[in-house]
Amino acid sequence: MAFKSTIQHKTYHFNDLRTLLAKATPFRSGDALAGLAADSYEERVAAQMALADVPLKVFLNEAVIPYEQDEVTRLIMDTHDAVAFAPVSHLTVGEFRDWLLGDSAATIALQQLAPGITPEMAAAVSKLMRNQDLISVAQKCEVVTKFRNTIGLKGHLSVRLQPNHNTDDPKGIAASIVDGLLYGSGDAVIGINPATDSPQAVVTLLQMLDQLRQQFEIPTQSCVLCHVTTAMQIMHRAPVDLVFQSIAGTEQANKSFGIDIALLAEAHAAALSLQRGTVGNNVMYFETGQGSALSANANAGVDQQTCEVRSYAVARRFSPLLVNTVVGFIGPEYLFDGKQIIRAALEDHFCGKLMGLPMGVDICYTNHAEADQDDMDNLLTLLSVAGVNFIMGVPGADDIMLNYQSTSFHDALYARKVLGLKPAPEFEQWLQRQGIMDVAGKLLSVGETHRLLGYGV
Repeated sequence: MAFKSTIQHKTYHFNDLRTLLAKATPFRSGDALAGLAADSYEERVAAQMALADVPLKVFLNEAVIPYEQDEVTRLIMDTHDAVAFAPVSHLTVGEFRDWLLGDSAATIALQQLAPGITPEMAAAVSKLMRNQDLISVAQKCEVVTKFRNTIGLKGHLSVRLQPNHNTDDPKGIAASIVDGLLYGSGDAVIGINPATDSPQAVVTLLQMLDQLRQQFEIPTQSCVLCHVTTAMQIMHRAPVDLVFQSIAGTEQANKSFGIDIALLAEAHAAALSLQRGTVGNNVMYFETGQGSALSANANAGVDQQTCEVRSYAVARRFSPLLVNTVVGFIGPEYLFDGKQIIRAALEDHFCGKLMGLPMGVDICYTNHAEADQDDMDNLLTLLSVAGVNFIMGVPGADDIMLNYQSTSFHDALYARKVLGLKPAPEFEQWLQRQGIMDVAGKLLSVGETHRLLGYGV
């Protein structure tokens, strides 16, 4: 299906929905690298005008990657909830934007709508929205998940405690964990990116995390972010809480990660069978990132933001506890500077929440990008206003193993303080019992005799 729009007597033509979505996307370096970006600002506006007039039902009839060629497309089409979609099925993309920004799109209505929104619908409407719009609608969404605590409630901000170490040294990791806990981080998950995917190394780390959790009765979950096949291999001999996997929005990109939907389904079933959760059974943790499909030469001619949102359909299939976009990690080839990183993060958070996902964001950049910590401060504030479920807590905001810049334990304290946000309820109560935080959310001074400071000594 072809589309067109006229500006000052010049008519712009877009041969298909895939092209229209790409040309309507706010500029980013990755789309330029792929040869998909609009040639001018005027062409981009023309594409956005044409996109605004596209009925939402068109997305159910025209796939950006053919149904026969891609299992993610098949998942999107085969699991679409027509009943949930019905309240907005008569709208165009532009009318959908207006509806989302109106009072009718309240929290409950958005929760009921989520199963009826396809990734391409979410991506399309986001391309017509200012940053303010993305924040306003995301803030109305509430996606709550549970394992050993409750994540995603309005008025709460959780933190993944990320104690990575470049040699997986248990003492170094333990020191970072204790540091993070004493700053109130760790309610989303205590999650380690291992320096090696060795099964025995992963088992050792999992055992250490579980021993610490049980010793101090911490109401949280742990995860070593190994490949899904490694997690399945060691489940019978290691305390696996969450199964982690990086995912993408095309079948070929997921193959480059060594996965497919059937493998994820097998891992999901295996994790559920362990029954390790105490207040819920959301057992999966997924990470995504704009540019991942293009970096694997597997984007199938689809713009990187639409590819990213397609990965959320994969995540949604498995009711995860946590999903986060690692927004600036892939590098400036895909998101060149702070402005592009901020825009992409707000898009990802909005689209994920609209589709019913428990979205977090790794607010981050690499040192060769045109970005700095001030950009990350801006993004942290914007996302916290938007109601992001969780962020990262990295010692000093500097990940010494992955060599990138993220957010620190102090950054999380800042966001909670200025916006009146709290940790997950069960974790907040634990912090109070441990004398780490008072009932008003204020961090307390901890003496040398505090139990946590004696860990591992």
